Amino acid sequence: MRTETDEGYRKALGNRQVQMIAIGGAIGVGLFLGAGGRLAAAGPGLVLSYAAAGLAAFFVMRALGELVLYRPVSGSFVEYAGEFIGPWAAFASGWMYWINWAFTGIAELTAIAAYIHYWAPAWPQWLTALIALGIVMTVNLLSVRLFGELEFWFALLKVLAITAFLVVGLVLVVFAVGDAGPHNLVAHGGFFPTGFPLVLMSLQSVVFAYASIELVGIAAGETARPHEIMPRAINGVVWRIAIFYVGSVALLCMVLPWTAYSAGTSPFVTVFAGLGVPWAADAMNLVVITAALSSCNSGLYATGRILRSMAMKEEAPGFTGVLSSRHVPMGGIVFTASMLLAGVALFYFLPERAFNIATACASLGVITTWGVLVWCQIRLRRSGHRSTFPMPGSPYTNWLTLGFLALVVLLMPFADEDQLVAFFLIPVLAVGIAFGWRMVRRRRDAVPRA
Repeated sequence: MRTETDEGYRKALGNRQVQMIAIGGAIGVGLFLGAGGRLAAAGPGLVLSYAAAGLAAFFVMRALGELVLYRPVSGSFVEYAGEFIGPWAAFASGWMYWINWAFTGIAELTAIAAYIHYWAPAWPQWLTALIALGIVMTVNLLSVRLFGELEFWFALLKVLAITAFLVVGLVLVVFAVGDAGPHNLVAHGGFFPTGFPLVLMSLQSVVFAYASIELVGIAAGETARPHEIMPRAINGVVWRIAIFYVGSVALLCMVLPWTAYSAGTSPFVTVFAGLGVPWAADAMNLVVITAALSSCNSGLYATGRILRSMAMKEEAPGFTGVLSSRHVPMGGIVFTASMLLAGVALFYFLPERAFNIATACASLGVITTWGVLVWCQIRLRRSGHRSTFPMPGSPYTNWLTLGFLALVVLLMPFADEDQLVAFFLIPVLAVGIAFGWRMVRRRRDAVPRA
């Protein structure tokens, strides 16, 4: 079943690209870059945060699976929010998802600039961010097939890097090389060396690490044979979460004491550097840059489609609905890119905190998106629809997932200054979205009905 928001798109993504888009969504800078600081703050107990957030992400993905098979559409959850909750929910969730990717893009650009600075300290960091933005914008404007191909290779590099670490880490732990072993989980102050509350406080940043797993649903509208491809892509996220995230963090805790890790340094670099491998830091630096480019690439792809979907309903600026001759939503992509460019100013004024502030603000969009997907699936079930790809345990797992997301938000003001900034942004966003929706309704009411 097609909707008007799908008009003009090409079914250019095949199984290979969609599978890798799903993998790319499940592995990001949140793991490569952020895990070190979180381990240094929370200790081995961080494994529980990743497991809890991973379980919530699994249920979100299965809720998305039901919705996608019910109606594969490029507008994804914005379309579902409009159908199952109401027009105001589509408007709010669409703009919150844009907020998510706008701040995520800012975070990734600052990460790219910082890591290129590692190789070229004399090179202006703002210029690095500008060049990176230009690259991903060009890729997105050229064609969806090019996007899919680039994302395929980005994801492949990330998978190879994680796999290499898992193999090396397992060897170190199994053969007790050096000080490696399961004893490191409790040998240095216990499993919760800094206290269980700090494990809870890490949930927001862990949720950000899982951000963009829902991207595979947005790709449904440009996927050939979605009823065949989507279940495999969505189910694949489950074992990736278990292995790449929970498994990697558990191994990090066993290979070295948690005290060996620090914020601002990739924990994977820390492990390989400890082995005395001279090129490890450079290799992982390249992987982190690739992961950040991949996230920016995916963000422009997703927001371009969401903004076009909203523009066609007069809920976003008209030019964001413009489709190029190459069948890509040019207006939405350029609009998001311009906001990312403006966001580089945050990096200029707060270079030490820009990444954390941006990721905390982006998490608000992630939580909103996940909550909308879970609630829409509840409403779909209540309509009497029964899926061939049902969400396990629904509706009980829906309510558990919604409760988990609410807990993450409630903990934010007690975590740190960066999360407090994001928490105080909530009423600002609520007022802005409410005002925007009022303007949209007023404009619609002013149009005479036929």
